[in-house]
Amino acid sequence: MGSKNKLKRFKENETFVNVFQPTRDELVKENYHLKGKWRENIFKNKNPLVLELGCGKGEYTVGLAQRYPDKNFIGIDIKGARFWRGAKTAIEENIPNAAFIRTQIELIEYIFEENEVDEIWITFPDPQIKYKRTKHRMTNLQFLDRYKKVLKPDGLMHLKTDSEFMHGYTLGLLHGLGHEVLYANHNVYKLEGSPEEVTEIQTFYENQYLEKDKAITYIRFKIN
Repeated sequence: MGSKNKLKRFKENETFVNVFQPTRDELVKENYHLKGKWRENIFKNKNPLVLELGCGKGEYTVGLAQRYPDKNFIGIDIKGARFWRGAKTAIEENIPNAAFIRTQIELIEYIFEENEVDEIWITFPDPQIKYKRTKHRMTNLQFLDRYKKVLKPDGLMHLKTDSEFMHGYTLGLLHGLGHEVLYANHNVYKLEGSPEEVTEIQTFYENQYLEKDKAITYIRFKIN
């Protein structure tokens, strides 16, 4: 994507009512004004709040919002030029229960109040295979602790990935830490019984993986 196109998208994001771009200082040094008030101030309802972390182009956030109009969805990514597409689609197609935040995932506990979130989706994260990159894996111990702080006690976690490494690493970690694995599937498009929300919503990159006959894996779990 050219720099001019990126700048255009950044500018357009600033006009979208469903896009929020707090600075790091706003989150870390101040009490962010929407923390604990996303339902009340943004969605104007009391419906469950669901996050997609590392939302990319926002296809999954928008797809889930369309599928579940009785839930509120927020896609989070540091790359605003990517989720511009999802934010624009949500506005054009009048999808009021989809919003986007441009920030780093590790700041999640500064954005949401304790027990404010009902579910978290992690879709096709970078598996960070090298050992020295372990701290950046989005299902490592530190990230799980962050998620637990904002999730309700019975909150659900979802991991959908094309990386068998990420799938295995996460399953091993969850079992080792005593977390509750509710469902695990090594190939959601080949094995029967896969949840519809996992197979009927597909991202741009997921379609590319499927064209190469790459297995897509999925885990649903709770953090104890």
